[in-house]
Amino acid sequence: MKSSKTSLYDDLKRAVLTMELQPDEDLDETSLGERYSLSRTPVREIFRRLSGEGYVEIRENRGARVAPMNSFTMRNFFLVAPMVYSAIGRLAVQNYKPAQLADLKETQERFRVASETLNPLDMVLENNRFHEIFGEMSNNVYLQPSLGRLLIDHARIGHTFFRPKNIDMSHRLRLSVEHHDRFIEALSAHDEDAVVDLVFEHWELSRENMEMFIAPPGMESDSQLGKPALRSLEKTS
Repeated sequence: MKSSKTSLYDDLKRAVLTMELQPDEDLDETSLGERYSLSRTPVREIFRRLSGEGYVEIRENRGARVAPMNSFTMRNFFLVAPMVYSAIGRLAVQNYKPAQLADLKETQERFRVASETLNPLDMVLENNRFHEIFGEMSNNVYLQPSLGRLLIDHARIGHTFFRPKNIDMSHRLRLSVEHHDRFIEALSAHDEDAVVDLVFEHWELSRENMEMFIAPPGMESDSQLGKPALRSLEKTS
């Protein structure tokens, strides 16, 4: 059975990744302490731990808030993500342990079930866990924190990908599941080049999905909507 501290820690991470807690949203330590039967000291300890992992930001005399997302952080995200992901993939092939590969396979099956049942929250969490395992496989103390921080924003930016509303997005979701299967096959074969090639293929799919979320097609403007009426008035004048 999980302790109250562990439950609060896990729940806050989940809420950030699934956008239940929005970027920049303030965290009320008093209400959280009451909900989890914790005093302020353990709640603040959890905030500090989550701050070190990139989930929250602690401001002096203003408390904690969910890590923000702005144009500067997004630019840096898109700039370095492919580099970090490819390095993690290469090191994962070199260093992974059989138990980690088994964990990856189990996570992939949960992701597959979530995608087939269109469970968006489970898809976000299992996809995030899938890529976290790659970081653990890399066994690199310098890259793992960077990957963890990237995965937070990766999940937040692309979370609507896991709520497919049209055939194209459903197809992209199936491709994501297929990529995961191919990652496992390449790892099992110790094929470093195949993993790295797949990293870039998978990143391109993710990047396109995130771009569609960040910059969706614009709504028709009022002027466009009114054009037919204007033309009919011109004809009668």
